[in-house]
Amino acid sequence: MFVQLKTGFDTDRGPSWIGWVRFSRTWQTAYFHGRTLRRWTGLPSANFVDVGTDELFWLSGPKRDRTDTRYGPGLPEVEEDAREAYEAFLRGEPLPGRADG
Repeated sequence: MFVQLKTGFDTDRGPSWIGWVRFSRTWQTAYFHGRTLRRWTGLPSANFVDVGTDELFWLSGPKRDRTDTRYGPGLPEVEEDAREAYEAFLRGEPLPGRADG
């Protein structure tokens, strides 16, 4: 998944990562970097809030053209445990768990 921290950064310019995110059965809660993120109601569905810090995050699938960030700060940090799957995805393979990529 592509994950970007929104809180404290003007117009979606926060740090971002490509990494594994675990979701609850209902997809209302995500778990990333030891954080519990709940889907933020009232905003587009990719917005999540950290239940411990109230920080806002954007979560979405990665893009093959690497235009994941809207305004910067450049490319996301690719986590080592996700690197192989991400590089395969960039070469055209489907995302793990998805047949349509």
